[in-house]
Amino acid sequence: MTFVNPNYTIVCKGNLIDVAEPKIMGIVNVTPDSFFAQSRCNTEALLIDAVKKMVDEGADFIDVGACSTRPAGVQPSEDEEISRIDFALEILSNQFPDVFFSVDTYRSKVAEIAVEKYGVSIINDISGGMADKNMFKTVAQLGVVYILSHINGTPQDIISNANYPKGLINEIIEYFAIKIQELKLLGVNDIILDPGFGFSKTVDQNFELLGNLKNLDIFGFPIMVGLSRKSMIWKTLNTTPENALNGTTVANTIALMNGAKILRVHDVKQAREAIELCKKAEHCLK
Repeated sequence: MTFVNPNYTIVCKGNLIDVAEPKIMGIVNVTPDSFFAQSRCNTEALLIDAVKKMVDEGADFIDVGACSTRPAGVQPSEDEEISRIDFALEILSNQFPDVFFSVDTYRSKVAEIAVEKYGVSIINDISGGMADKNMFKTVAQLGVVYILSHINGTPQDIISNANYPKGLINEIIEYFAIKIQELKLLGVNDIILDPGFGFSKTVDQNFELLGNLKNLDIFGFPIMVGLSRKSMIWKTLNTTPENALNGTTVANTIALMNGAKILRVHDVKQAREAIELCKKAEHCLK
């Protein structure tokens, strides 16, 4: 494991950010149905308090989601998602002008509004550009960081599409190779790779992916993992999302040891501690 790699940089609002040392993305949801209830912030006070707490605890980015992507979740209309994003970002962009915000959306219109109206720095698209054929082109025109996620199908059918005849890791690598080429041809250079834990993967496949995360280093882009309180953890431990914080910290630590550069989490303090301890023990992990 190494925390020194000069190639791992992204540009946010004109700022060059080195992610050679792992960073943290805090999760804030303005949805009524996100799988972890405590991440839902549907009032101005809850929203401000949640973001302030995350920033104070060391979050480098804040990811705002207005459309739940939990398995079998009901998707809001585009107008409803835009309404939720307007509500959240109108508040947050004024209260936290120096924070780098990301928006979790698979709709290009939402991405466009978030960037042009509120100065959002990052678009986090769990569909890998498949839900909206205009997303790649829109991101290129906006000139923002794009989080490219792996998914096979949609969040609503993640288990039925957990089939990889060529092998899970091989197919994820092939998927990223094709998508990265498409993005580069459009001029998108600031890319973060998210291997899509929980999306179109069984519990066992998620752990296979976690153990082989280093294989994605071949692309030369920072890897983000979203393991926080997911079912691969709480199902394995026979518990609930609410009681999966310790398991999340263990999984995040494994991810860091295998090259993850960004942890997308509900619990910033614990993620920051995992990073600090991994840095301290780096010489033992090589």
